[in-house]
Amino acid sequence: MRNGDDLEGFDGEASSASMISAASSPYQPTTEPVSQRRGLGGLRCDLDYLRGTLGRLKLAEVLLALTAFICIETIMECSPCEGLYFFEFVSCSALVVTGALLLLFSLNLHTRIPQINWNLTDLVNTGLSTFFFFIASVVLAALNHKTGAEIAAVVFGFLATAVFAVNAAVAVQRWRLSRRQQSRQSSDYMRARSESREVVPRPEIQRLDA
Repeated sequence: MRNGDDLEGFDGEASSASMISAASSPYQPTTEPVSQRRGLGGLRCDLDYLRGTLGRLKLAEVLLALTAFICIETIMECSPCEGLYFFEFVSCSALVVTGALLLLFSLNLHTRIPQINWNLTDLVNTGLSTFFFFIASVVLAALNHKTGAEIAAVVFGFLATAVFAVNAAVAVQRWRLSRRQQSRQSSDYMRARSESREVVPRPEIQRLDA
């Protein structure tokens, strides 16, 4: 039977041996910092999207909304000012939201957030922008004072309404196409699951029954 000194010596030898084996092991942990993949790494501009129909429509919408906003901001005097303030809010909101969507689509950032239905998001944005730009342009046309800045803002407001309406029509088509593809994929998945659940007779069971 080993006494306390022998056990202490044995433990010391075991610990020293484990230290030597760990030092000589090629799989010891390294102290170098591990480079992590950044979330925005590898960004590139999608030129095909910008050259396509949706990309050109988005660029036109951003430019028209920006021009309408600049025109309405140059007006210094107004009475009444409700129509001017409403047009200012609509043009600024359309500029910010559409510009953000253009940035997401042109850099393919929307593919990193697949939980959001981007076709439906684009449809909702273009539909609301069409409606509110039309209302704001009509109100500003009815309440303006025939100044050059107000007339220019009304003209660009109606142009933005037309472009947003065309984009809304294209977004509806894309949304319907995505719904059809999703329904087709779900039906194929259910068909594959039903086929996999079918019982296939095994030769061992047939032999035992015979």
